[in-house]
Amino acid sequence: MRAVVLVGGFGTRLRPLTDTVPKPMLPVAHVPIIARLVARLEAGGVHAATLALGFRPEPFLAAFPDGHCGGVALDYAIEPAPLDTAGAIRFAAEDAGIEDTFVVANGDVVTGLDVGALVRAHRQRDAEATLHLIAVDDPSSYGVVDVDGDGRISAFVEKPLPGTEPSDLVNAGTYVLEPSVVGRIPADRPVSIERETFPAVAADGRLWGVATTDYWVDTGRPEQYRLANLDLLEAEGGEAVAPDATVDASATVTASVVGAGASVGASANVTGSVLLDGARVGDGATVVDSLVMGVIGPGAVVKRSVIGALGIVADGEHLADARRPDPEPPS
Repeated sequence: MRAVVLVGGFGTRLRPLTDTVPKPMLPVAHVPIIARLVARLEAGGVHAATLALGFRPEPFLAAFPDGHCGGVALDYAIEPAPLDTAGAIRFAAEDAGIEDTFVVANGDVVTGLDVGALVRAHRQRDAEATLHLIAVDDPSSYGVVDVDGDGRISAFVEKPLPGTEPSDLVNAGTYVLEPSVVGRIPADRPVSIERETFPAVAADGRLWGVATTDYWVDTGRPEQYRLANLDLLEAEGGEAVAPDATVDASATVTASVVGAGASVGASANVTGSVLLDGARVGDGATVVDSLVMGVIGPGAVVKRSVIGALGIVADGEHLADARRPDPEPPS
């Protein structure tokens, strides 16, 4: 079975981390998001995946120089212009010559979903499209479904106003599609699968959902990305500190991830944080509930902040609820 993985977004909500690293290449507990996702697809029977790219393909090409991620063969479909979600799926599916049932996955989702079970449910129901669904506390930020007791989706509403949601079940970002879905997507303009395609399939009675209670997180926001790192570190029993990181013997690192080549200075305190590859925390600095790629100077205090690769917190500076460099607002 083939898959299309959507990795062409700009990662705006995770800036400034994504100013230098594409969102799917960011690590979760030392393993890139994209590698975790492809491994999950492989476990579900996927043997080949097309990465739908529209933005900086070079890091992906460099990460997988032999064209494989695990046992999954990779190829790349690079959009000539932004095509939105459905447009990207159509472009990638046609570029790869997909003519049979296939899987689509958002490239920023970390989940324990059994992809094979989702495919089996799709085939048993003779569905045109089947969505993985997850219940969430605030469904208004997602695509929300109205689903009957058999799993048929009667309505799909993208980001409804709070209080108007038809249920608490949301689109969890993994789909099984028939090639006929590709035929529904216009080729001459950007198309949203959430706002146009799925509602049309639902109107024809051929959109189904499978709700699970698997671990699931959309890593597209800083707090969710931070928590995903800490969750999986605990669940997998992995090493909090990468083998080539340097942590001074007098430093304290608690419930945190320290990435490859990162350093933590003497008497520093790092709590509930993710120090990404190459990050530096100076002597006596304190880092709490933060994401760090750049440099934290000696004696600085950083709380609930995001420090990109070019970010520098000066010696002794106190920083809270900030991003550095501060991303420019969307134009």
